[in-house]
Amino acid sequence: MAFWLASAPNGQETDWIQRFDPRFWTVDFPRPMVAAVTTTAPDALRVDASFLTQGDLAGLIWASADTLSHPLLGYAEEHDYSGTTLSFHWRSGGVIPLDQPNGATLTIEGLDAGGNARAWYVRLWNYASGTPTDAAISLPFSHLLAGYAPGSGEAVYPAAITRMFISLVAPGYVGGSSAALSAPVDGWIELNAMRCSGDRAMLRVGNIFVPPHDLGIATDFDDLCSQTPARLVRTIRQLGYRGSVVHYVGMSHFFRLTATAGGFVAAASGNPLGGPATAWHAGFFAECEKAGLSPISSLSFEMLAQWCPAGWRQAAANGDPALTGYVPPSTLLSPANAAAMGWLQAAAQGFVTLMVAAGVPVRVQVGEPWWWVMGDGRICLYDAAAKATLGRALGGNPVVIADLRQPLTSAQTALLDAAGAVLAAATAGVVAAVRAAAAPGSAEVLLLPYLPTVLDPATPEARRANLPLGWASPAFDRLQIEDY
Repeated sequence: MAFWLASAPNGQETDWIQRFDPRFWTVDFPRPMVAAVTTTAPDALRVDASFLTQGDLAGLIWASADTLSHPLLGYAEEHDYSGTTLSFHWRSGGVIPLDQPNGATLTIEGLDAGGNARAWYVRLWNYASGTPTDAAISLPFSHLLAGYAPGSGEAVYPAAITRMFISLVAPGYVGGSSAALSAPVDGWIELNAMRCSGDRAMLRVGNIFVPPHDLGIATDFDDLCSQTPARLVRTIRQLGYRGSVVHYVGMSHFFRLTATAGGFVAAASGNPLGGPATAWHAGFFAECEKAGLSPISSLSFEMLAQWCPAGWRQAAANGDPALTGYVPPSTLLSPANAAAMGWLQAAAQGFVTLMVAAGVPVRVQVGEPWWWVMGDGRICLYDAAAKATLGRALGGNPVVIADLRQPLTSAQTALLDAAGAVLAAATAGVVAAVRAAAAPGSAEVLLLPYLPTVLDPATPEARRANLPLGWASPAFDRLQIEDY
């Protein structure tokens, strides 16, 4: 088919948006906290944040240059805010109130009149009318003053602004501290009745519509959680994608964390889904429903290693944990660990609940379920839970497989067959959990094996463990293949 790898507009269709359109704001935050921004109305947005350490700070960002949108769908670059006013109604909870030290501050980054890089810090309370948690705020950029005391700071230079962000912190904030808060704090803000008035109050925005085609698209929360669901779904639809959207819920941001002596790990009890992820996915599924798209929630056996409880990890015979090549690395949940598999089942049910509420078909993909094989041929069948489970199945301690690339004994192939049965039982548990959370007969459950590893000719016997007979029909409704 014909294609064009567009890098910049070239006479394509455009439209107009109000400057500061809620769809085009983003958030940023450091690990371990999580934040997400969603649109709640055409003139409103909401930020949900989970604060875990005393130094956690989230930023709600407006950028003068659109670096995230497709080149034919982005808004026009405009750095001049002279004569421009942004106004909105502020509501908040779980963050330091506007009138307190470290209350929400508008950081403006850009150049001063002499062309030197500068940043100004504008206290929002100085431009607010109302209470510290419920106020009307008006920001006339040509008359903004940086500083804490009202009416006495340095004037902001409005003609060369690169970006601006509203900083949000929880009570107990200590800048630079990594110490855990006494308890996690779920904070939120809402900007309602957002208006831009004065000069350059409107921006051109790309408005191309690619004709519908048969190609599919995949998204993921870990990489896209900084954007609003409305912006993401607009992009999907206007680039011609229809039907299924495979959405990887991720391995590092969707779940709640709890503090331990060594940092933070996934919360082993209660609802696995964190507040920001819940809000974002509720918005994403709702936007998909409005656009006629059918999202597939893809849940994998993978988790960021630093958040994974030690007992949940797969391990090699010498105790080395299964670690991927990412930086920082992820690890693989043990299919034999009842706590890990219970957590995974509960997470799947949480996403099913959100899909049902949004009115989209319940479609869940069990993604990349496998026993990890290290680069030197060692397979990770030897975490405590796996050794106990496989030992019971085989009537003795599992034999060590030092290198899957070498010829194997009958005892070693029997171990791989038993591991495959454990893996099939684990995925069957996820399937059952999904079906139990959906209306009878309504859920579609899909399987996604990663064939380059599962069918690697260098390790031909690996398929005994990682493509088990227990996956044969009717274990799943559909097979999808990851292969690149």
